Amino acid sequence: MSVNQLERFFTCLTANAKLPNEASHVTQLKSMSRIGAVAIGRNEGERLVSCLKSLINQLPQDVPIVYVDSGSTDGSVATAQSLGACAIELDASAPFTAARGRNAGFNYLIEHFPDLEYVQFIDGDCELIEGWIEQAVQTLDEDEKLAIVCGRRRERFPDASPYNRLADTEWNTPVGEAKACGGDALMRVSAIREVNGFNDRMICGEEPEMCIRLRQRGWKIRRIDADMTLHDMAMYEFGQWWKRSIRGGWAVAEGAAMHGTPPECYMRRENKSGWMWGFFVPLIAIALAWQTSGLSLLLLLGYPALMWRIYRYRLTQGDLPSHARLYAFWCMLSKPAQAIGQFQYWLMRWRGKQATLIEYKMSVAQRVET
Repeated sequence: MSVNQLERFFTCLTANAKLPNEASHVTQLKSMSRIGAVAIGRNEGERLVSCLKSLINQLPQDVPIVYVDSGSTDGSVATAQSLGACAIELDASAPFTAARGRNAGFNYLIEHFPDLEYVQFIDGDCELIEGWIEQAVQTLDEDEKLAIVCGRRRERFPDASPYNRLADTEWNTPVGEAKACGGDALMRVSAIREVNGFNDRMICGEEPEMCIRLRQRGWKIRRIDADMTLHDMAMYEFGQWWKRSIRGGWAVAEGAAMHGTPPECYMRRENKSGWMWGFFVPLIAIALAWQTSGLSLLLLLGYPALMWRIYRYRLTQGDLPSHARLYAFWCMLSKPAQAIGQFQYWLMRWRGKQATLIEYKMSVAQRVET
């Protein structure tokens, strides 16, 4: 073991001491000693501080907390270490991905703490909500076939921008047995080891892809009716949303390419929708407008119909009508960006090039400058 590894190991073992009242609500849970935590981030600034403090305050003192950094330039590594977390810096010689970060943190935990049964994954722009861990641990304890339990991720400032509201709506997934989870979840160590963790090469959509492999081996994923994390989207510009939509299109294309065949048929419908509404419908409507005396433009009436279907669906999920309308409008508007993302995925694959991150979030420093 290298000197750096020893330093990280002992930093993890001596993680930030907490005052008794800060963790009094969890110290009575004997099962908490079986948990580790992995946070990942890149230039999260104060968001990372809130993230790590939420873990420190809600987990017992002996629970190892690992922070994995993807090339931050804002001092995130030093910040994590100052709070008592074990900090790991990913090697910049390989492309940064969230999957790679989570795997690095997970592998570090199981190497140095082999008795761990559960790992709480959390993104560095999120804060753990009080009471989540107890409910999540109890849920996993009650069903040995459960690999993952996740809850409700909420936006910290949902009304700060329409894009923040869109994200908050997106996080509102159905309660019950699920096909996939997001980046925040409590996971069973044995299940994650069985499928060799996340796919390091995926720049997005790595959580659902791993969940597919878990379900294929008989494991289950469950979304419980409990608040899990607060997320700070910090999205205030159209360009950020557009890039995120392109990223979503990439995830759709890659997901369909990997698991789009029966019986999974993953992302098959979304893939067709992106190509249809984002490319073929506008292309045909405009290209044939002259030859058809404008009749081809009637195809564009399909967009209001698409919005109506999405709106009706969101109402069934319990959204307020105003939120459902907002979500439907922006989903419709995202189709061209989604098609661009799908095209970029296939272009990169045809060229045989390694994917790189599609970044859309501003760092705290960038937000201050603007």
